[in-house]
Amino acid sequence: MKPKISIITVNYNNLEGLKKTVESVKNQSFTDFEYLIIDGASSDGSASFIEENETLFDYWVSEPDSGVYQAMNKGIEKANGEYLLFLNSGDHFVDQKAVERYHHNIQDFDLIYFDLKVFENNKPFVKSYPDELSFSYFVEDTLPHPATFIKREAFLKTNVYKEDFKIVSDWKFFIDAVCKYNLSYKRIAETLSVFYIGGLSSNPKNQSIKFKEKESVLYGDYGIYMNDIQEVVTYKKILNNLRQSRIISLMVKLGVLNKF
Repeated sequence: MKPKISIITVNYNNLEGLKKTVESVKNQSFTDFEYLIIDGASSDGSASFIEENETLFDYWVSEPDSGVYQAMNKGIEKANGEYLLFLNSGDHFVDQKAVERYHHNIQDFDLIYFDLKVFENNKPFVKSYPDELSFSYFVEDTLPHPATFIKREAFLKTNVYKEDFKIVSDWKFFIDAVCKYNLSYKRIAETLSVFYIGGLSSNPKNQSIKFKEKESVLYGDYGIYMNDIQEVVTYKKILNNLRQSRIISLMVKLGVLNKF
């Protein structure tokens, strides 16, 4: 019988992060899932660590790849689960009962996403995601791959990760899945995983690469929508700022304004 969930960890020369992720996965109170490790021929001891602990993994490989997205595609190819979760090296579950609490939510939809606890400069905050997704949302943001279960069949309806992108192939997958292929989705308003800012996409040196990759998708695949999107994004920001205003909240409470 195929497992319902496959957890995939991609790693390259991040031994300490890998140890943290593996520890989190192996200590889950609910263990009825498949666990795969895709390592890019690391030279920092990661490969030895994986081999020494191979009984913890249903599948592992340590071999050269072209980058994180080729590694993630390898994971998709080898996974047997109905739903896949990419918990890459350094990421971990919020606690030992995370999978136990939420595994019953993993059904029916193509994308099932949770909120994400984020550490930035050692300061934690919870990043929440909207219940309703839109093109204008993806122009500004994306979904969290460490907190999104993706139905394996979704990759047959769309495409796997674009391997010649360095930074935003996961974003491209999500915007295409929702806005181009109309995949079903559901948000669970609970925190599933922990992510530490400091990877490729958050490195200031890579911002120009990130910008160019996003622009190539937005204007290459969604050019007709980009003609009006800036105005939409601007108005949404104004509306959100008004909703967060104490004065506006008070006026709504007093009945002077209708809730909006």
